[in-house]
Amino acid sequence: MNKTNAMRMLDAAGIRYEVLEYEVDESDLSGRHIAQELHFPPERMFKTLVARGDKTGPLVFCIPVCAELDLRRAAAQTGNKKIELVPVRELLGLTGYIRGGCSPVGMKKKFPTWMDESALQYDTVTVSSGTRGAQLLLNRAELVDFVQARLLPLTVQ
Repeated sequence: MNKTNAMRMLDAAGIRYEVLEYEVDESDLSGRHIAQELHFPPERMFKTLVARGDKTGPLVFCIPVCAELDLRRAAAQTGNKKIELVPVRELLGLTGYIRGGCSPVGMKKKFPTWMDESALQYDTVTVSSGTRGAQLLLNRAELVDFVQARLLPLTVQ
């Protein structure tokens, strides 16, 4: 597998990770499906969602693949009245990543990033490698520090 921008950035920062490769199923890009393919607990696999706040602009949220982002809660916690997910057609231009391959590491610009506090239960988590077909397994604390994420409750209860 070729190195992605996320991998290169982690390498440069001296952060260790393991690449977990899987077969891409274009009919099902869901994180739940990927967790099943990898035999990995979905609560430890974090998807990266990009949203736009009415006051702040672009925001990045990392939540378990088995959960749903609580838009109201996320808006309140980020100082917005309203947030909405960025349309898929805008994702590549904004982040440099495509749907199903969006990583919180190595986006075109540094955006404010939040991670669901459920991550605190785990020493290691996965996030996308920046391409479809591979997840990065890495130390949760190092990931949080590297992307300067804030840990808050973000999911629908």
